[in-house]
Amino acid sequence: MATAHILVVEDQKNLLRSITRTLRESGFKTDGAGTIAAANRLMNARVGLIVLDLMLPDGSGLDWLGSLRASGDNTPVLILTARDTIEDRVSGLDGGADDYLVKPFALDELLARIRALLRREAQSSRTVLTWGDLNVDLTSRTALRGDKPILLQNRQLELLAYFMSHANQVVTREMIARDVWKESTATWTNVIEVQINQLQKKLERPGQPIILHTVRGQGYLLGDAP
Repeated sequence: MATAHILVVEDQKNLLRSITRTLRESGFKTDGAGTIAAANRLMNARVGLIVLDLMLPDGSGLDWLGSLRASGDNTPVLILTARDTIEDRVSGLDGGADDYLVKPFALDELLARIRALLRREAQSSRTVLTWGDLNVDLTSRTALRGDKPILLQNRQLELLAYFMSHANQVVTREMIARDVWKESTATWTNVIEVQINQLQKKLERPGQPIILHTVRGQGYLLGDAP
């Protein structure tokens, strides 16, 4: 993890300098870009994670992220932005981001989230999971319901795999924060709720039963309706 290559795309020069310095001092190889054009020049197969601002001088960071995902690039992306509404978070996560951190932020939290994302990329104890008509391949990062593909971001795929490994059990937010986000503080953000809401919508199929349920006051359940 200490040698991971991180690309920071941020147009505020002082903030970019502060983030890159902190990451380098923490042992990460780090490049900084103030524009989308500069980010494109720095992108290569060695980039293991992207920290991405949304409002950049030469375009939208969210549009750039969309183009990466459309090209098949699954590099983990942590959005770092001043946009703090629920709608902004949903757009960012649904647009391909793996995590979303609002400015102003603590550098320690940024580092913790980066470490968590990199850990998840490195972990793969089981490569194929099945439950009912669901199939998740953790190596190819693909998911199916029946014979229909489910287009999931990395975090949503990890959530689905976690629910499948706890099928017919109530999974609490605390469990998800601990085992998927790998940090207990994730329980006081709404990131978990946003990601699960998006996953629930993507699992729905016309004429087929709902399989991922919200259990009021308890958590979530993959299985028959509680």
